[in-house]
Amino acid sequence: MFPTMIGTVVIAGLVGFAAEKTGFTHNGYLQSIIICIGGAFLMYFVTLMFGVGFRSPGINAIAASVGALIIVPFHWRK
Repeated sequence: MFPTMIGTVVIAGLVGFAAEKTGFTHNGYLQSIIICIGGAFLMYFVTLMFGVGFRSPGINAIAASVGALIIVPFHWRK
C-alpha cells in the first residue's frame, strides 16, 4: 500500500511537470504539480474505499492528474 502511494505521488508530479513543460497548462510548475498530486491522492483514496477506478494504480494516477489539471484551473478562472 505504501509503495503504491509513493508511486502515485511520483507519477502525479511527473504529469504536472510535463503538462507545464509542454504548454498544456500555464499555472506554473509548482502549482501544476500540487494540483496533480491532490487529484491523484483523491483518486487513490476513492479507489481504496470504493474500488472505483482502473486496474492499474499508475493509470489511475495519470487519469486523476490530467483530470485535476483540466478541472481546477477552469473552475477558478473568471
